[in-house]
Amino acid sequence: MAGAAGRAGGSESTLEVELSAVLPAAQDERDQCVQRLRERLSGTRGLRDAHVHDRDGHAVVCVHYDPAVLPLDRLRRVVSQTGAQVSDRYRHAWLRVTGMDCGDCSASIEHVLGRQRGVLSASVSYAAERLRVEFDSDVVSLDDLVRLVRAMGYGVEVPRRRGWVRTRAELLLALAAGVLLGMGFAGETFLDWPAAVILVAYGMAYLAGGFDAARHAVAAAVRLRLQIDALMVVAAVGAAVVGAWAEGALLLFLFSLGHALEHRAMGRARHAIEALGTITPHTARVRREGTETELDVREVLRGDVVIVRPGERVPVDGNVLGGRSTVDQSPITGESTPVDKAPGAAVFAGTVNHDGGLEIEVTRLAGESTLARVVTMVQEAQTQKSPTQRLTERFTAVFVPAVLLLTAAVIAVPPLLSWLTWQAAFLRGMAVLVAASPCALAIGTPAAVLSGIARAARTGVLVKGGVHLENLGRIDAMAFDKTGTLTSGHPAVTDVRPAPGVDRAALLSTAASVESSSTHPLARAVVAAARGLSLGQAGEVTTVAGKGITATLDGRQVRIGRPGFILPPDAPGELRAAVSELEAAGKTVIAVAAEGQVLGVLGLADQLRDGAEPMLQQLRRLGVTSLVLLTGDNPHVAADVARSLSLTDYRAGLLPEDKVGAIAGLTRQHRVVAMVGDGVNDAPALARSTIGIAMGTAGTDIALETADVALMADDLSKLPAAVGLGRRSRRVIRQNLAIALCVIAVLLPSAVLGIAGIGAAIVVHEGSTLAVVANALRLLR
Repeated sequence: MAGAAGRAGGSESTLEVELSAVLPAAQDERDQCVQRLRERLSGTRGLRDAHVHDRDGHAVVCVHYDPAVLPLDRLRRVVSQTGAQVSDRYRHAWLRVTGMDCGDCSASIEHVLGRQRGVLSASVSYAAERLRVEFDSDVVSLDDLVRLVRAMGYGVEVPRRRGWVRTRAELLLALAAGVLLGMGFAGETFLDWPAAVILVAYGMAYLAGGFDAARHAVAAAVRLRLQIDALMVVAAVGAAVVGAWAEGALLLFLFSLGHALEHRAMGRARHAIEALGTITPHTARVRREGTETELDVREVLRGDVVIVRPGERVPVDGNVLGGRSTVDQSPITGESTPVDKAPGAAVFAGTVNHDGGLEIEVTRLAGESTLARVVTMVQEAQTQKSPTQRLTERFTAVFVPAVLLLTAAVIAVPPLLSWLTWQAAFLRGMAVLVAASPCALAIGTPAAVLSGIARAARTGVLVKGGVHLENLGRIDAMAFDKTGTLTSGHPAVTDVRPAPGVDRAALLSTAASVESSSTHPLARAVVAAARGLSLGQAGEVTTVAGKGITATLDGRQVRIGRPGFILPPDAPGELRAAVSELEAAGKTVIAVAAEGQVLGVLGLADQLRDGAEPMLQQLRRLGVTSLVLLTGDNPHVAADVARSLSLTDYRAGLLPEDKVGAIAGLTRQHRVVAMVGDGVNDAPALARSTIGIAMGTAGTDIALETADVALMADDLSKLPAAVGLGRRSRRVIRQNLAIALCVIAVLLPSAVLGIAGIGAAIVVHEGSTLAVVANALRLLR
């Protein structure tokens, strides 16, 4: 089995197998199929425990067993067969559903599929035209589910290229309805056509304009679901009953035209995301046994060497083995400038190689690449409904039946009280149906969410659902990890304090000459500080554990290390004062001596990142009032960082579980608290916060999985940009709700009182629907 490893200890051994080899459809340990696998394995004699954890960025199944009872070869067969059984029975499917013309359609599909025996979960995004369904294949097949959705009048798209007419069928039908309506109206008003010809023209306009709405409304009604399409169809049929064929045809024409234009507009947001999935090459040039071969990327294995020439897109995730180049990583990280790549550097599928050839060792299979995972997660995010969307769906579920009752009252009460004739009351009732139809209310929020997520994905920000997009717009407190987030994570020499009579350059060059052969981060910082100085060749380097190092340099014995190890009791007072000062500031202090003479001390510290202060200023301008530092570092360092960046507060000396407690305390004081970290050791705090934001996650599986929002580039400017996008998205959602509710609030009473007729109601209704979609699409800019 690929990726398997075994360890033994006492009477218990361990087998590790990559999760993708056991359950190919499972993304991580949160997948329900992982629990089903564990339950099935638990009954195996000799198997003590099975769980999933991360190893080197890959999810692995870890099985603890007794080799005396359960031999390794048999265990491998059991794990493989059990995984195959679970995968074969419990399946996940992603389908594109076409033909939905309002948010009610997605709710109808979820309702019908949810009642189907064998369906474990179903989630539909109207805006993204996506259906995610998990089902028990022993009870129901995917073909059965596809037939069920198609029986409701919707299309389930098979992955193939559609023709010009098919992609524009809805718009063509709407235009045909308009032409037929115009012919009927001209024949009736100006041309004096026979009544039968006029009726045929209007009837065909009804068929063209009402085809989609009618089949969806009927399919939903058969399954006890009432949706907005039904209101439009009932209004049009009612108009025909009382002889107002022109008004009914106008209603269906504008309704179908409005939805066709709405779908084309929403397609811009969908295509912004779908385009991400099309930029990875389908083939890769692989070198095996000295021969270069063009292979389908799905056939490329881990460890293969892939050749990428200048100007080509990188087909796989991997590490550079040979060659140097610059690579445009903007599809993954949103970085505006190409990044230098040398041997050892990571590269990602879908990025563009610029000016040099690269040899890349494959580290992830095609389906596991960072880009593939991002596309999958964005598609999942599209099917997750925001709180506002769930609220509007609950509202429309009650509102639509209430509108039907109101319509019945408008039709029946005035004639019974001799206020109106039956025909006039019926037309007024049809106008009420149109005026109260909440299409704009249903589409306003999902359109904004889809556009916001698409915009974020294009700039290297992965937002995992509408709820997180809305929460980004509500953040009023933000907590930060220090190392790697607000600071560079790499020490640098900040202070050089030579002893009296010692030259500053001599102190640095002596220390760097001795440290030049070391890979320790502090040693690299000292060498970097001496860049441009002449360095000698140190010999006989000896490490004194926990204290420092000794070496010979130009015939002199040099010692470098902790002040207590280097400084003699009679060291100059100014040097001891310098040590106390630097240590009080939370800095690491290194002393240097040669032949018993103290040359001086160096202070080192983790440096603030260049963009940290501007980023925090932008967050304050966006209304994030509380900015808190949470770090495991000592209080002196934390206080210095907090003071330098004018943070609201800081908490120091925190273990991961202490950060969780600190986040819990912040959530009691503020509405929405975000935690910003690296997504690995901060994972518990990210999970506890209202919204967890992980930075620099392009190559980090754990961060992609644990965070609610992942900033793919290690770029601090992306953070206020993400918060700003959340703020904008929330404003657009509120604007769309206001537009929809105001139109209903004005138009409905007007229709009830007879001020607005059916024609005016149709125009205003369809105009409001297109207005909220256009408003949502502004987020793509």
